[in-house]
Amino acid sequence: MPELFPWAPELEAKSHIILEEFEAKLAESDQFASDSVWQNQVMGTGWSAIRLQRLGVWNTANCRQFPQSYELLRLLNIPLAVRGVCFAKQSPGSGVQPHSDGRNFILTSHLGLKVPQACWIQVGEERQGWKEGKLTTLDTSFSHSTGNPSDSDRHVLIIDFWHPELSEAERSSLEFVYDLRNKFESGQIPFRKPKSMEEEGGLGKWWESLTGGKK
Repeated sequence: MPELFPWAPELEAKSHIILEEFEAKLAESDQFASDSVWQNQVMGTGWSAIRLQRLGVWNTANCRQFPQSYELLRLLNIPLAVRGVCFAKQSPGSGVQPHSDGRNFILTSHLGLKVPQACWIQVGEERQGWKEGKLTTLDTSFSHSTGNPSDSDRHVLIIDFWHPELSEAERSSLEFVYDLRNKFESGQIPFRKPKSMEEEGGLGKWWESLTGGKK
C-alpha cells in the first residue's frame, strides 16, 4: 500500500546503503547494549539494540557511527514515533516472549539486515521470517514474539512510526503527550510533589485516618 507508506519503497531500494554501513561498523566493534531491566524481562537477555532515535530525539553519538543510514532515514521523512529507530540484535538460541506493546496508534517496520534462515517472528497466529532488504510491518498491539534457533546473530532495523490513518489532530495530540514524557524522563520538566504530600503528615496521615493506623 504505497499510498499509506510512501517512504517504504525507497527505503527498500536503498537498503544496501544501510546494510553495507552496518556490516562495516559491526566488523569494527559490537556496540549493542541491553535496555532497561523491565524491558529485558520481556525481550530476554538475547535481545539488544543500538538506538538511533528515541522519543523524537536523535542519538547524535550513535548517528555519527552510521552517517549514511541517518541521512537516508532523515530524508525519507518517515513519521517516526516513540521508540523511533534502532538496530536490533537477537542472539543465537534466544527469542522474545509473547507480549503486546498496547499501542495500536503506532506501527512498526523491521528492515531485514542479516537474517539466518530459521529465524521467525509471530504476530497473533501468523508466523513468518524476515527477508533481507525488505520490510516486515506489524501492529505490535497484537501479541507478538520472535525466535532465533540458528547459530548466528539476527539483525534488523526497527522503525516505529505513527499509524498513517491517524487524523492530524490525533497525531498532534499524541506527539504533545510523548514530548512531555520525553522531557520528564530527561529531567527537563522537574517533578514536584502534590501539595497534599507536602503538608504535614501528607498521604501517610490520611491513610492512618482510614485504617486506624493499621498497615
